[in-house]
Amino acid sequence: MKLRALPSLILVAIVLLLVLPSAVAYYTDWLWFKEVGYQQVFLRELNAQSLVFCSTFLALFLFLYTNLMIARRPLSRPVVLGVGADGRPIALEGRRISGFAIWAALLFSLVIAGASAGNWLMWLSFFHATPFNIADPVFGRDISFYVFRLPVWQTIRQQALTAAFLALIGCGLYYVLSGSFVIESKYGSGFWPRMRLVPIARRHLSLLAAMIFGLMAWGAWLERLQTLLSQTGAVFGASYTDVHARIPVIWITFGVLVVAVALAILNGFGRRAWPIITAIALYLAVTVAGGVYAGIVQSFFVRPNELDAEQPFIARNIEATRKAYGLDRVEERELAGDSVLEAKDILNNVSTIENIRLWDHAPLLQTFGQIQEIRTYYKFNSVDNDRYVIDGKPRQVMLSAREISTDNMLAATKTWVNEHLTYTHGYGLTLGPVNQVTTEGLPVLFVQNIPPTTTKPELKIDQPGIYFGEMQNTYAIVKTRREEFDFPRESDENATTRYSGSGGVPVGSFIRRLLFAIRFGTSEILFTDQTTDESRILFHRSIRERVALLAPFLEFDFDPYPVVSQGRLFWMQDAYTMTSNYPYAQPTPSARFGTFNYIRNSVKIVVDAYSGTMTLYLAEPTDPIATTIARIFPGLLRPIAEMPADLARHIRYPEDIFAIQSNIYSTYHMTSPSVFYPKEDQWQLPAIESGEKPSSMQPYYTIMRLPGEKQTEFIQMLPFTPRSRDNLSAWMVARSDPEHYGQLRVYQFPKQSQVYGPRQMAGKINQDPNISQRITLWNQQGSEVVWGTLLVIPIEESLLYVRPLYLRSSTAKIPELKNVVVAYQSQIVMAETLRQALIQIFGQELNSLPQDRLQSSATSVVPSADEPPIDQPATTPKETTVNELIAEAQAHSDRMDRALEKRDFATFGEEYKKLKETLDKLAKAKK
Repeated sequence: MKLRALPSLILVAIVLLLVLPSAVAYYTDWLWFKEVGYQQVFLRELNAQSLVFCSTFLALFLFLYTNLMIARRPLSRPVVLGVGADGRPIALEGRRISGFAIWAALLFSLVIAGASAGNWLMWLSFFHATPFNIADPVFGRDISFYVFRLPVWQTIRQQALTAAFLALIGCGLYYVLSGSFVIESKYGSGFWPRMRLVPIARRHLSLLAAMIFGLMAWGAWLERLQTLLSQTGAVFGASYTDVHARIPVIWITFGVLVVAVALAILNGFGRRAWPIITAIALYLAVTVAGGVYAGIVQSFFVRPNELDAEQPFIARNIEATRKAYGLDRVEERELAGDSVLEAKDILNNVSTIENIRLWDHAPLLQTFGQIQEIRTYYKFNSVDNDRYVIDGKPRQVMLSAREISTDNMLAATKTWVNEHLTYTHGYGLTLGPVNQVTTEGLPVLFVQNIPPTTTKPELKIDQPGIYFGEMQNTYAIVKTRREEFDFPRESDENATTRYSGSGGVPVGSFIRRLLFAIRFGTSEILFTDQTTDESRILFHRSIRERVALLAPFLEFDFDPYPVVSQGRLFWMQDAYTMTSNYPYAQPTPSARFGTFNYIRNSVKIVVDAYSGTMTLYLAEPTDPIATTIARIFPGLLRPIAEMPADLARHIRYPEDIFAIQSNIYSTYHMTSPSVFYPKEDQWQLPAIESGEKPSSMQPYYTIMRLPGEKQTEFIQMLPFTPRSRDNLSAWMVARSDPEHYGQLRVYQFPKQSQVYGPRQMAGKINQDPNISQRITLWNQQGSEVVWGTLLVIPIEESLLYVRPLYLRSSTAKIPELKNVVVAYQSQIVMAETLRQALIQIFGQELNSLPQDRLQSSATSVVPSADEPPIDQPATTPKETTVNELIAEAQAHSDRMDRALEKRDFATFGEEYKKLKETLDKLAKAKK
């Protein structure tokens, strides 16, 4: 009795271990979609998956089962499998063998249908496709055919071909076992053994073979279109050999396969095998001959004259690639290349100077962690760039959200109650300007501490709770009987709170607690006595996980960033639409996104850090892929004009797409095939020594006034150098302000000019004797010198190079901004502040520049009654004069050193006189 019950127990165990958790996860995700208000998205996806699975399964199962049922009819007698050791035959009843047909058909159909269900979006896109209104240059089809329709036809054809081969193999085995297929021992004419098939088997197998030949003919028809999505020549896309050799051969192959279909049918109603043998021979012959012919054309007609032959196809590749990556909209501007900067140019661009970033992400993240994490269970995950209008002026800032990290809790306090009921959220953020530093070398902070304090009313935070962020990977149960930890006080008691937002799935009932206990594999949810009828469970709290679950058909930028708006905290997440099926466009391999050759930043997602509410905005309505998604999911993508104005001011051009576009543009700025082919004007990203090997510069954000523009704006930029050379060729910007959002512009220097590139300037900085001596001295005093990013700062039509230098103590591990290096043409100056360095290069006219090193505390931004505001100089006018004269004297001394090295005694004498005059002024100022 027990043995009979064992299979049933095993089946129940399998259901409990495999099926039940999956079903619970699916149902609780449905509850999550309902909670966030996007249940229609879940239902649309579920319905599409179910429809694709059921349709594919029924079509395959009926086809396979029908064919196998026809083939099993002759199995009416036992089948002898061999002879046993006792000499008796080993046989199986025909009915038992034929019973395998339904199980085989069921298994293969389930496997193929299960894989097909994952392609639900492909099918929905097929029926809701939006035209690109761009025709391919070979066949004249709209690009949408390749993006939305060709994948579906290829999938149908591949599945049908697989089913036909399986049916042919399965039916052939049945016919062999039933004796309908016999290989006679006698030889007929020639050297081949004589094969005999009963008529029904002959007709059946021949019709299956005809079906296979027909599907192969369809594959040949699709293959000619696929040549536009492959590379066999100089560039990606159909080449000269493809158009003039391979495509004609494919048409011939198509015709041969159509003939093969007729021959296979003829074979089924004849007595000899020559038709099917002829069909196979014709196909093999045309395949081999076609490959040889294409090779001859490539070797003897194309390769000796490749540029002439491939020129029109290279032009197609250039045009398609620029359109696919949005580079056809790049504005190109020429720079003079020989303009000279003066003090008045610096003063005319003071907004650019005020927003030069002196803090790097890595040192600032370490500093934030040391001075602003407050407690071990808080953590700053990353530092982001943004801009805010502060005191009536746009200011670039760097900010980081203070998130909760239960992994950093002490082991003694790391209980289930603390992790999921008490420590449920992060608190506030830290924010400061990119260009200001205290006298201690620490960042000036506009927003800091717990609770958040600020001297800037524009940055006031009324709701600092962060329940959804970059690090919230665990679930939390809120509105329980237990108070939630809010923030630590200076006294022993902590401030507590109760969640009042709308986020989370109700979990007050026993059934709900049981479901989530199964989902998260913990019994505490089920048996805790802390929940009430109002309790809610927050899960999928990580921004990336949250948006990916809602919109798996989008790709996401690696860096969501926090925004302070109307006293609340939000997250901005950029999303991309991509495809790898854009004809002729050059593919980009990516570890994060796979291979693609079309990209648009079409969707902006705003996530409320307190409630978890997600809103998706359509940022590029001209993108056909995004428009197709909007058709599939009505109401999912809202017009970008509906985004609140205060949030819209913080939209920025994302880093991932700009890095991709700049990499492609380094080659595809060449629009002439004759220049493109030998890569005569190939650009590359500058590489600067960092550690053991050079690393390519990455795009960076800054606020500046572009040449020819009247106002400063928030941009992202990156310089280019010629291939295998280090001088600067051009620099590229992506504009982020609403009135210019998404515009790409390239400023190019004349090819005959020699402008120092980042690597050259970094080398000159490292070789400067004064700088190298100081670095050596600092490294010997128990400190570690950390170089910041070398920034290229365009001013008018010239360039400044700015590189911050940090010192990190081997004990304190808090990076401090020690000095700033400024380089212009052949002049290199290192000073305590950017302002001092600029004065040394351009003279005393820059005394009116605002101070960038301020006398303030690193741990408090609230000024006392007898202290000046944090963003104002804390020195007296006399101290300011003395400091300026000291900086001027140091500048003259540095110029004397450089003149002496060059044996320029005239300049040395002039600088000596100026130094003496400055020292006299300094002596009077100190009295």
